[in-house]
Amino acid sequence: MNLTRRALVGGLATVAPLAPAFAAAPKTDPALDRAAAAALRQLIAGNPAARKLSENAVAVLVFPKIVKVGFLLGGAYGEGALRQSGSTLSYYNSAAGSWGLQAGAQWFGYALFFMNAAALKYLDQSQGFEIGVGPSVVVVDQGLARKMTSTTLTQDIYAFIFNQKGIMAGLGIEGSKITKIQ
Repeated sequence: MNLTRRALVGGLATVAPLAPAFAAAPKTDPALDRAAAAALRQLIAGNPAARKLSENAVAVLVFPKIVKVGFLLGGAYGEGALRQSGSTLSYYNSAAGSWGLQAGAQWFGYALFFMNAAALKYLDQSQGFEIGVGPSVVVVDQGLARKMTSTTLTQDIYAFIFNQKGIMAGLGIEGSKITKIQ
């Protein structure tokens, strides 16, 4: 029995230095990594403004699929990956709630191009990044995309909505929050 206890303590002493390395390793989601990378490639290939932004962005937060449903009360949810230099840094979810005259279901993707370190730091330090609060976010539509040049890129974050499917109609009030997945 004493020999067993010594062997157990000796074994734990050998493995203990490795524990912090295993504990600190971030959880990965290969399926989400692939979906985010594919969605970003498709967006950049099909949209010249997104391509231009990707050349200057510090990082891109990609939500490949957000599902939104509503009938008077509505909600939306999806998960995404923060990508930098072809790698995933961390994972986030996007949740939104809405109220008003609305009905339907749709799904779409969106990408946030972080143009400076301060905006990226705000995302990392906030307890949930709310669209419309904090750094300025510009939603890029077709009109704005045609006017973009490297000298007109003056905002903190640019957002693109892509791959919209389904039908959702209505008027309402909506709030959206992005939270890091621990």
